[in-house]
Parts: sequence; structure tokens; C-alpha cells
Amino acid sequence: MKTTICISGLLAALTLSPMTLAMDVPESVMVPEGNKVAMETVGVGKIKWACEAKDDGTMGWVFKGPDAALNDADGKQVGKYYGPPATWESMDGSKITGKQLGIEPNGKGNIPLQLVQANPAEGEGHMMGVTYVQRLNTQGGAAPAMACDDAHKDKVEIVTYQADYLFYKAM
Repeated sequence: MKTTICISGLLAALTLSPMTLAMDVPESVMVPEGNKVAMETVGVGKIKWACEAKDDGTMGWVFKGPDAALNDADGKQVGKYYGPPATWESMDGSKITGKQLGIEPNGKGNIPLQLVQANPAEGEGHMMGVTYVQRLNTQGGAAPAMACDDAHKDKVEIVTYQADYLFYKAM
């Protein structure tokens, strides 16, 4: 089941221009009731993949982590996203990590949509009180299409991507 959501508004302290988002959000990445959008950003960056043996012994592309700027609606950087572990950090130094609760495929070549439950924030600032992070509108970032076999072992590839990151707080 998909639900359509319309969102506008940002964390007031950031004094950002509101973005508006209207899309069908799959149930697997829906934020539980009782939470509201506190900040909307666009992540623009890259994801590192390495060709190596997986846990089951087969060769494959293994996700090594993101490195992205988090921008407001005007394109101004307000934070960054990096890892591992996956970390969202505001320019004020406050940051969160979290536990992935759900993913949903979003087409060939795109990393999946995602829902993360936030751990308590480190530092004082905009990330204080964030309960969930939702990744939507993903473009790019998926594992490389090239072969990953013994001949390519330890090869590292960087893939560009973009995604909307919505930060929620309890109402």
C-alpha cells in the first residue's frame, strides 16, 4: 500500500525556504504517526563501492559508505552525510546515527528509498530530538553495473547520487 504525503516546512532555526514534496511513499518507508517533518534537505554526493568477497564467499559490490552535502531548498549546505556508520551532521556540529527500519527499491541504478530510526543526537543543535530520517527521490548511487569478479577484486568505484533527506521530530 502506498500513501501520498505532502510536506512543507523546515526547522525554524535554520531559516530556510520551505521545499514542498508530494509523492507516493511506500508503507515500508513511512514514518510512524506522531512525528512531523522538522527539516528537509537534498543530499548531493557520492557513494563508495568495493569489489570484494561477500559474507557468503561470492564476489560482489559491497557498499562502503556515502559522502554527501545536505543542502537546503536554496542550495546552501546545511549539513553533511557520511559513514560508516551512516551519520547525518548539521553544520552546527550536532549529529545522529540510526538503525535502518525499511527500504524500498526505486528503479534501476538508484539506491533504495529508506527509513531510519535515529539514535539520540550527539551535541547541541538542529539534530537534537530527531526521531526518524526518511530518504526519498533517490537518483543514482546504486552499485556499479560492471562485473565484480576475481579479476576486479579490491577495485573501488565511486558513484554519484542525489536524494531527499527528511528529518522528523516527535509532535
